[in-house]
Amino acid sequence: MTRHHHRPMQPGDRFFEAVESGGDPASVREAGDQAATVLVRGARESGDPRVAERVLHLAEEEGIETIAEVWSGAPADTLAGCLWRLFVLRQWVHNEPSEVAREFAAGRSAQVARVVAGVADPPGPDQLRTMIDEVLRGIAGSDFADVLFRAAAFARVVATGRAHLDRDPRQVLQLAEQLEEAGHAELRHGLV
Repeated sequence: MTRHHHRPMQPGDRFFEAVESGGDPASVREAGDQAATVLVRGARESGDPRVAERVLHLAEEEGIETIAEVWSGAPADTLAGCLWRLFVLRQWVHNEPSEVAREFAAGRSAQVARVVAGVADPPGPDQLRTMIDEVLRGIAGSDFADVLFRAAAFARVVATGRAHLDRDPRQVLQLAEQLEEAGHAELRHGLV
């Protein structure tokens, strides 16, 4: 049998550039987890009302999208995973306020609707943006479990509305369930 020998591949400069520019996935995830902990635990402990505003507007002012991208792979029962879900919920409401308001209005007859305080009846796009921002301000100013339960209630109402409008409610319902379960976990032992 004849064996053909070939020279082993030599990595070029591009190979090393890719290795050097990429982060260690474990280190990146750890940094994302630490950032989530600081945002949730540190913001509340600061006692400074301006912190709530900074947390709320990190996406616009501080470039939180990069950290949020790291959070996107985090399990739903972690601080990072919860912040990812809250970030997505806020972005969705701000990007599609009219549609979300329509779905919320269609689902407001749900029992859970009364849990979401501060929403006009019927809610318009501006009222929903204000409401979701108030919920997220709670990250810095109130119990994190309350934030999760309020966001879950909002998502559940929207999921009900989507079902009434013959739209697929599964993703929004799954989000509601994940946030609610995380709220219970936060009450039991505190999320990490």
